[in-house]
Amino acid sequence: MSRPVLAQMDLQALKDNLQIVRRAAPASRVWTVVKANAYGHGLDRIWSALSATDGFALLNLEEAILLRERGWKGPILMLEGFFHSDELPLFDKYRLTTSVHSNWQVKALQNAKLHAPLDIYLKMNSGMNRLGFQPERVHSVWQQLRALKNVGEMTLMAHFADAEKTEGIVEPMKRIEQAAEGLACPRSLSNSAATLWHPEAHFDWVRPGIILYGASPSGQWQDIANSGLKPVMTLRSEIIGVQTLKAGDTVGYGSRYRASGEQRIGIVAGGYADGYPRVAPSGTPVWVDGVRTGTVGTASMDMLAIDLTPCPHAGIGTPVELWGNEVKVDDVAAAAGTVGYELLTALAPRVPIVVV
Repeated sequence: MSRPVLAQMDLQALKDNLQIVRRAAPASRVWTVVKANAYGHGLDRIWSALSATDGFALLNLEEAILLRERGWKGPILMLEGFFHSDELPLFDKYRLTTSVHSNWQVKALQNAKLHAPLDIYLKMNSGMNRLGFQPERVHSVWQQLRALKNVGEMTLMAHFADAEKTEGIVEPMKRIEQAAEGLACPRSLSNSAATLWHPEAHFDWVRPGIILYGASPSGQWQDIANSGLKPVMTLRSEIIGVQTLKAGDTVGYGSRYRASGEQRIGIVAGGYADGYPRVAPSGTPVWVDGVRTGTVGTASMDMLAIDLTPCPHAGIGTPVELWGNEVKVDDVAAAAGTVGYELLTALAPRVPIVVV
């Protein structure tokens, strides 16, 4: 491993974060969401640290099969269900719980030849307008599914678009209550934000995602700073070059940074081909030699520049944290105009992984 950039995964932080979720929703079971290759952390690498969960939730059939082959015998929820009817034999073989959000899926279940019924999560559109049946159709589709021999246990599922806001679930909950009136059914409604901040929406199963990895569902680290949640991924590197600028000197492609006076900068092995956001502006926080400083200029494919003014002793080989325990991924993402979700899931395959 010659190039110094690497990502460190703290499995104890994962375990601790899962326990924080359980304390937040003590009466609910937990679907641990591991979609997008466990939010960029590597499903095969980290799933066993989350084995105290009640079930795993994800999207890709290949990842579900991986969990089964690695020995997970508990529930697996396919959040978007099956994408084609010819996948149903594999759902049957690997005993996967499927969401149902469209008429064609109901018909496919009706026509499938299965060895045993599949458990179903009926997806309701609570106002986000991605997937799911409109509230007024929930009763009729529920009864239609309930009559099928291929359908086992059924749960009502919905999602919140604005659960990070104080009043963000009020209107969706009204729609859900109206749709579910008269149905004695389990419910799974709460994403990460609702799990933390809306206990009235916990019901039978919560579905935490980003908070398990130690980032904020609101995109603001301060919103979870007192929760005990810990970052799992640390992206770090080293300084591989030092330049001393004169007043008027520019840095990087596009010359977007111009020194106002003499300034010492460090060049770090790490760039947008590693997953660092190219759009991050000058001043995006980094941690160098025990000191918080910022980037200068535009990140290149393989390198980025940082201001060494606050850390005069830093030089070649000095460690740099791009995000992790000292610089939260949410802070880097906010500077770049995005969210921590995007940065974590964009970690490039070429970045070596070290598991703690």
